[in-house]
Amino acid sequence: MTGPTADPEALRERALAALLAARDRTTLLTGCVEDAELTAQHSPLMSPLVWDLAHIGNQEEQWLLRAVAGRDAMRPEIDPLYDAFEHPRAERPSLPLLAPAEARGYAAEVRGRALDVLEKTPFRGTPLTDAGFAFGMIAQHEQQHDETMLITHQLRSGPTALTAPEPPVGEPFAGPAEVLVPGGPFTMGTSTEPWALDNERPAHRRLVPPFFIDTTPVTNAAYQRFIEDGGYERMQWWDPAGWAMVRRHELRAPLFWRREGGQWLRRHFGTVEPVPADEPVLHVSWYEADAYARWAGRRLPSEVEWEKAARHDPVTDRSMRYPWGDADPTPERANLGQRHLRPAPAGGYPAGESPHGVRQLIGDVWEWTASDFLPYPGFSAFPYREYSDVFFGGDYKVLRGGAFSVDAVACRGTFRNWDHPVRRQIFSGFRTARDAGPADAPEPETA
Repeated sequence: MTGPTADPEALRERALAALLAARDRTTLLTGCVEDAELTAQHSPLMSPLVWDLAHIGNQEEQWLLRAVAGRDAMRPEIDPLYDAFEHPRAERPSLPLLAPAEARGYAAEVRGRALDVLEKTPFRGTPLTDAGFAFGMIAQHEQQHDETMLITHQLRSGPTALTAPEPPVGEPFAGPAEVLVPGGPFTMGTSTEPWALDNERPAHRRLVPPFFIDTTPVTNAAYQRFIEDGGYERMQWWDPAGWAMVRRHELRAPLFWRREGGQWLRRHFGTVEPVPADEPVLHVSWYEADAYARWAGRRLPSEVEWEKAARHDPVTDRSMRYPWGDADPTPERANLGQRHLRPAPAGGYPAGESPHGVRQLIGDVWEWTASDFLPYPGFSAFPYREYSDVFFGGDYKVLRGGAFSVDAVACRGTFRNWDHPVRRQIFSGFRTARDAGPADAPEPETA
């Protein structure tokens, strides 16, 4: 697919491919460990893997079989068990959950019926079926839970259960450390992307002052300099709530790092390895990202700055779907879809560079922004309030760009993720920005 399309059959094929890809990944993540690992809770921050598996099936049943096709509920008695708002993650192991074999069977039966619905449903007529929205929503939902399950795999103890090839390593990046994004109006969000979720809508104009932004995400080597300069020991760099978190938990480094034998090591999907100096830093909270930025004399980019750096074409003044244009992601453009189990070295994927010269804006690591998660002007909750509306406010910070753990169907230039600023188990990193002054304006062209 090269861009949004109104062709129902092309969208139907796209929906089928997205649903099948998501299920292949779910099968991999739940089939690589014994049943005891599926029913265990590996962290109070996460659900047992078997809960995610049945929840995926239950959401698919509720939206595709019941809401779209109007069919009777298959297992109405399990709806409350898999309602994410009714039971916090820490409580889910105590629920009478479906056993692994039963959960697999239920999800498979739902999927068989859903594919029949996909084949017969006109992609028009209702908000849920227009452009196949409900099918795209469910594919995105499953991929989002696949990412959640991948986080659980990182948190679980014991040997690795997952393997993947290393990301491509190109020439060391030799470009500038930062680029100037000129000021001016910019169209943020979307009103045309067929499977965009409610918080990405509608498209609206924003006036953005000029700013500088890092060409690549902050690396492990750069973050180590912050640590070695006493970053976790000096209150001056920290938001008060972040400093309280550091003191309460005695934090000294990103999650999964430890100092041993004069070097930094990290646990990574069941193995212990030296921290790779040139990779983007991973598993840092918003508070850590903010503290680093202050220490470096910079700041985190706002959400609108991030999106302008990622989507704005200064030649045409158009907002593109992705940094490289409107074409879908490819392995040459972005590190997505669990194709690899780590970020690529900073500066990789030159084919994914934005017109402003910024790299790795899509894939590799989620990037914290300075912004709270808030609705856009003209926001309308769809198809249910609990997707976005209940999260708006000052409790959550926005992350952008996706990570190696995110599938392309759930990642685009307008996609918004959000989490509590204390979260570290997610695949989060960041890049920094700074204000530009009058002296930074580009020189006018002369004849």
